[in-house]
Amino acid sequence: MRCDDVIDRLSPFLDDELDPVESQAIVEHLATCTSCSAALARQQKLSADLRAELEYHRAPDLLRARIQGDARASLGPADRRAPFAVPWRWLSAAAAVAVVVGAGWVALIGTNEREFAAMTREAVSDHVRSLMADHLDDVVSTDQHTVKPWFNGKLDFSPPVDDFSASGYPLVGGRLDYLSGRAVAALVYQRRKHVINVFVWPAADGGATMSPVSTRQGFHVIRATHGGMAFCLVSDLNADELRAFAKMVTG
Repeated sequence: MRCDDVIDRLSPFLDDELDPVESQAIVEHLATCTSCSAALARQQKLSADLRAELEYHRAPDLLRARIQGDARASLGPADRRAPFAVPWRWLSAAAAVAVVVGAGWVALIGTNEREFAAMTREAVSDHVRSLMADHLDDVVSTDQHTVKPWFNGKLDFSPPVDDFSASGYPLVGGRLDYLSGRAVAALVYQRRKHVINVFVWPAADGGATMSPVSTRQGFHVIRATHGGMAFCLVSDLNADELRAFAKMVTG
């Protein structure tokens, strides 16, 4: 098993989601690869930090009462007569809300959180692969008027392309990529020697949001939506500068 294959599977490996054959292959690879072992250690530390630092809040009483009321309504007459028919502990857990500090981002424990984590994992893998495979750009240009038209006919949308050279974030080029089951535009920028991949695709809604900076395998990731587009920025650039750049991209 190659290093890039192992890196792509570290998260499901930690979550015990792989079949026994794949898991054993990863265990054997980790025993002889210090680089992948270090990546595993970073991922384990990130998981531990998230569990320790993520801020949880009790759901409002009105929300809890509504969920409990809906659960009562779904029970049959015999169940409603039983004093302990409603699984209150389960309802309390279902009503728990994890609030992630950041503009406009509230993650409910469950599907949304898993989807966010899966997309972050995939975006980082795409970023690393673009650096390792020497496939950073399909079109190499610092001119936004060259890069933007290049995507015409290759995608079912037109990505916004801007050059931020005046602010120290020059456009390097762009390429086609694949993220979360669809083709996306990958715009490549640079900050000193740091590469920034900006993945762009149509958003489900037109709201403006921006996630906090998350860290995966040593890379920082920011998710945002603006102007009907979704953005995912990945780089080893420090968190403050990546956040400042994300505001430019979505401004």
